[in-house]
Amino acid sequence: MAAPLGSRHHAGSLATLGIPPHSQRYQGLLGESEPFQLVLKTLEGQPFKASLLEGVVDVQCQLRLSLFDTTYSHFFGRTWKSSPHSIKHSHGQPAKVSFNQAVYFHTSLNCIHIAIIIEVVAIAKKREGNEQILSCGFGILHLPDRQKLASDSDRSQKAKRLNLYHGTPRALLHPASENPVERNKFMTLIEGSAIFYSLLPHPPLVEVRHLIPENLLISGSETIPGVVTYGQTSDALKKPHLLTTVTCFLDKLSLQLYPTVEKFEEELVELLNADRLLKIDQVADGSTVVIQERRLHVGVHNGLCYVQNPQVVVLLPGTMQGKSGNTSKSLLKKSLILRSRIQLTEMVKHRSFGIVFHLEYVFSICVGQKGKVSSIDPMANTAYMQTLRWAVWNPFMGPSPSDITVSLHGGPSSNPCNLLVYKSPSAEMSSDEVKRVESGTITFHFSCRAERHASIGSEQPMNTLEKKSHVSALSLKQTSESSGPQQVAGEALQRGSIIFMDSNASPKSQMVEQLQELPFTPIQAPIMAMGKEIGGTTTVISRASLAQMHAINFPEIQDDDNELAVVIDSDNLPSLNLRVEEADHLQCNEIILQFLAFSRVPPESNHPRLVFFTFQFYRFPPVTTQQLQLVKMKGKGFSNSLPFILVPLSKNGVGNIDSPGLELKFMAEPSLMKDGEQRWFMQYLAMQMLQIDVWDAESLLLIGTAAVDLKYLLRHGLTAVQVSHELEVVSTDYAPDVPMSLGDFTTHGAVKPYGVTTISKGRLHLRLGNVGHRSELEVNSSMPSLRSKVISAHDRTSGFPGGSLSTVVVRSLSAHSTCRAQRLVNLDSELASVIFSRARIDRFGQQPLDSEAEDIRRRKLNRMMSVQQLEFGSEFQSKSHIMSKHEEWIQHERDLQIIEAYREQTKAESISKMLSQAITTQFTLYSTLGNAEFFEFKLKNPYNVQHTVTIECEHSELSVIVNSREWKYFKNLSKVLTPLEEDMFHVDGGVQFPQIYLRPKETVYIPFKFQTFSSDYSVISQGPADGSLARKNLINQERSNTPKKIEIYFKIENQKPIAILCVNIEAQRYVVDQTFRFYHPERSFLKKSIRLPPLHVLRGTTVQESHGEFQIHARCSDANVICETKKMAPNEPQDIFLKVACGPSPEIKKFCVIIYMDPWLAVPIQIWELYVQSLHRIDVNCVVGHRSQLSLVLRGTQSARNVAAFTSSPEELEVMPSDVFLLPPHVVKDLHIRIWPQKEGDRCIYLNVVDVDFHQLVSSWMICLTCRQPTICKAFEISISVEEGKGSNKRISYTNPYPTKRVYFLRTSRPDLLQFKEDSFELEGGETYHIGLRFAPGQKSGEEEILIFINNQAENNEETYCVKISYQ
Repeated sequence: MAAPLGSRHHAGSLATLGIPPHSQRYQGLLGESEPFQLVLKTLEGQPFKASLLEGVVDVQCQLRLSLFDTTYSHFFGRTWKSSPHSIKHSHGQPAKVSFNQAVYFHTSLNCIHIAIIIEVVAIAKKREGNEQILSCGFGILHLPDRQKLASDSDRSQKAKRLNLYHGTPRALLHPASENPVERNKFMTLIEGSAIFYSLLPHPPLVEVRHLIPENLLISGSETIPGVVTYGQTSDALKKPHLLTTVTCFLDKLSLQLYPTVEKFEEELVELLNADRLLKIDQVADGSTVVIQERRLHVGVHNGLCYVQNPQVVVLLPGTMQGKSGNTSKSLLKKSLILRSRIQLTEMVKHRSFGIVFHLEYVFSICVGQKGKVSSIDPMANTAYMQTLRWAVWNPFMGPSPSDITVSLHGGPSSNPCNLLVYKSPSAEMSSDEVKRVESGTITFHFSCRAERHASIGSEQPMNTLEKKSHVSALSLKQTSESSGPQQVAGEALQRGSIIFMDSNASPKSQMVEQLQELPFTPIQAPIMAMGKEIGGTTTVISRASLAQMHAINFPEIQDDDNELAVVIDSDNLPSLNLRVEEADHLQCNEIILQFLAFSRVPPESNHPRLVFFTFQFYRFPPVTTQQLQLVKMKGKGFSNSLPFILVPLSKNGVGNIDSPGLELKFMAEPSLMKDGEQRWFMQYLAMQMLQIDVWDAESLLLIGTAAVDLKYLLRHGLTAVQVSHELEVVSTDYAPDVPMSLGDFTTHGAVKPYGVTTISKGRLHLRLGNVGHRSELEVNSSMPSLRSKVISAHDRTSGFPGGSLSTVVVRSLSAHSTCRAQRLVNLDSELASVIFSRARIDRFGQQPLDSEAEDIRRRKLNRMMSVQQLEFGSEFQSKSHIMSKHEEWIQHERDLQIIEAYREQTKAESISKMLSQAITTQFTLYSTLGNAEFFEFKLKNPYNVQHTVTIECEHSELSVIVNSREWKYFKNLSKVLTPLEEDMFHVDGGVQFPQIYLRPKETVYIPFKFQTFSSDYSVISQGPADGSLARKNLINQERSNTPKKIEIYFKIENQKPIAILCVNIEAQRYVVDQTFRFYHPERSFLKKSIRLPPLHVLRGTTVQESHGEFQIHARCSDANVICETKKMAPNEPQDIFLKVACGPSPEIKKFCVIIYMDPWLAVPIQIWELYVQSLHRIDVNCVVGHRSQLSLVLRGTQSARNVAAFTSSPEELEVMPSDVFLLPPHVVKDLHIRIWPQKEGDRCIYLNVVDVDFHQLVSSWMICLTCRQPTICKAFEISISVEEGKGSNKRISYTNPYPTKRVYFLRTSRPDLLQFKEDSFELEGGETYHIGLRFAPGQKSGEEEILIFINNQAENNEETYCVKISYQ
């Protein structure tokens, strides 16, 4: 165990971390801090005079950086100093100093008011041996605006020029300085001297910014506790890696104050009260200071800052806690006790990490004996805090015991929190032992465990200390001084040391044998993914329903000649022949979906009344339809058996029965597709099933899902085809975890586990059609061009786009690389804003907008000039004309000076940019989620000498293929016939980027692979769409406005590029094979196992031989979702295991799971889209037939809403209020629910509170029922003949067991099989009543059990009867 980590030497070092920003700056913080990387490259020119070299042996230059607030003229942060570097002189070249140092920082301040002051300092060593430090000049580097930084597309590390000024940065504090300071007439530039730098955002710093204070300039070579260098680089912040974190626990924490807590607080209150009276200049006013709360702040500190915000816990005096265990009464009087556990998850095993404690009291002022708060004194109702003690301790200096005692500190010494602390007792006449305890001590039980996840597996080795019974004291800066003791088991300690009581804590005893993992099968029951042959939910519509629906005026599907589309016979469907589809002259396919009607199940149900649908077809955007009303069909026969016509509702909620059905069209235009995509589209129709989700538009609850096979949309050479379907809408309910072994086998050979139930909720009547049209352009039916896989630097893709001054088209010129001149105001927005600052029309025809005050001022001046012109005539007009011309000439001269300064500043950068564009090759790549896009770049060494070329690419999704086996696989897959070479790249020895050796004038092909697993996480609000949908959706309608650009640099040894490849990524929408929707309790983990269907039914797969082994791989688009697969034996079922962290209710998390069969994850065979909605969970234990009541808390939103509550099972759950009610803002309202379960088992009922005006989900609950069978009082048996088709009438008797009159109600678990003659009856005391029963006729042979519940007036169950029916 280490001594107290909190010496005065350490606290002083914390105070030197920097000056805080100006106090006004804390009001304009911009949320999270922005990370930056400033690379100081070179200093060109000699900024000091030659006379400085007289009598000097050597001169070195150093850069010093400080942050400066230009608005308040305030330096803040800490001055960073570079290492001194020598000056290099070349013949005919200016002096040059190469620094090549990177400085990092992050800030949440408004960047446009912050600048970095770079001071050049000369360190001269004289012959006498002493040094002289001279400030030679400084530069002002303004930080870029965040918005400009986000919109800046040029993120390359090209050097920029920073001019230097004479003098020292102290000149910025002069009262005569202006804002901006560059306009100060006393500031003069140093001719021929400048600093070249690059300033860019540094996103990798986000991972470690919690370890670095804000506004602290720091380099990657400095020691940053918690960050470890990785590889051979010495810059730990370029690509930072975090050390492994451990979770620490502090138990049995108590804080001792001497002589007792009561006397300590009594003295404290007296001093504070006396200080208060002294401030208001009174002797006594009847008020006193009282203690409201005792708080302890506990946090992890790494020597630079708090790793996270400290935890705040409340302490109570030991006398209020009562005696506990072996704690003596005298010790309780001295103690403040915390009964709960403190968990610190951010601790790192590092010498500079420590736990910081500081004790804080909350005070208020009370008046009178009863302690009533005064309303006159301005401080009476105000609570204020005061820090009393603090301590720091490092647990990882050496082996530590479990029970820790750390001494507290007080007084005006520096501390980690930079707060004023209450005084410590005078220690002039005290001994060392008394000094260590008189300020107080803190005692706790310490334990820790390592976390499983870390950004890097290895940790820095800890220096072992001497094998003694004590360890020297430690501070956050690893100082050996100590200002306080620690105690273990009450024994006295020497200053700066601690005694261990555990004699068995030896290194050998800490070596424990690793447990071996046993084979384990997860208990999550697998969910069956939908295959082509699984489910059987698609059935052909019946003749009776077809005849009735034919009379409805549904829109007809016709071809271009107004002929009706051919009706496809599903029984005699022709076999798939893609050649016939490709040879069709009507290559444009118009896919039509018509939603006609909906049948409720059971037919007598009243829900749903309004529905809407969601689905995604091919690569079109996801579709959410408007509301559709269920209108009863007029016809003969049983009205309940007829389907309901779907009538779209407009925005005002009115439907037109004269235009029934909803028709959606998708135009698959080949001219808008990629080359060869037409063939992929035909394969999609032949292999895919369209999944349609059916929603209740009122409750926003999912009714179920319907699936339809798209193979009927293939036209087989016909002009138009159509097919009608009656689809079963199935609701799938996933019960809690069920062991996988509990299951039976279906006819398809797949496991159908218990706990996964499917219920038919209705039937959807759908008509599909495909109308062929002539395409606007000629279609290339072949696969994508192979030539596009090989990119050459000389394929005329490196020309410049040019500007607008030249009327000659660039591509018509014969030059290989051309460039057009452009106006400077079009290139730089800041320059344009300066030039157009005055309200005038410039020569380029632009006019800034004037404010209203400026318009009034201009009108007044015009009226004044008109009056003067009338008074003085032409003389005034001539004079005013000369003055205006002179003013305009001065303004033009000023604009020219600004433009000239801008040109000089950007000349070097512009020339460098032009030279880079000359060797830049542009390549456009169309990417899809999960697909690996392979291409090769033809690279040539332009020099006559050999070079080792480094291929630099910072993007994580684009990589060089260095594995020859992987390269060969992609070449065969893409049919690229370029040469392949084994071991072509050098990647060993800690090299950050791949390297390749090129002979003089040699040409090689560099293989690349781009693959993205990130998708759009945004979830459309759950509800129907407003208004009507577009009649046609073009396939490429939704293109990204700004393609992603990735630059690849091919650099030789001197870091000069010989080629640049700019890859423009245009993302395309992916095809969803199946959609899963899960509902899970909030702030918990969803663990599911999804079983793949047989592989031969999956899209894009082929039937493999039985002896061939294969491995299923799965990747997830969300890095926070765990997705795993296991290698199984041939012909064994394949499962995908998922673990998802759910957020707060009603948050919906969306992600994709991509499944592969090939070892290099090239082409996915399935893409699943999953939605996980977090709900409030309520657990209810109930009995079948017994009514349970409980209340739910509904919280109001920011505005008032008209809401209503809906449930997924209205027969079993009733909500009060049942109608629409007003939910005021920020108000807590109770929802009363009554549960009447009708069957035994575990299941979930969903409850939604919906805004009825805007169709928005306000809150959701998952009510988990655990229903057990009631106690059966009597049992009966009855037999009913199935052949006769008749029911049966019976009766049973019931006697009132009470002496008073009672009213009873009858309920049954199967209202579809049993009806009562009367649902209620009234009996006198002891009276008998005969209950009339009517049993429905049986449809098939078998046995059924029906429960009869006899309930009292409060709906509590009195008795339960069981009737067993045998249908024969």
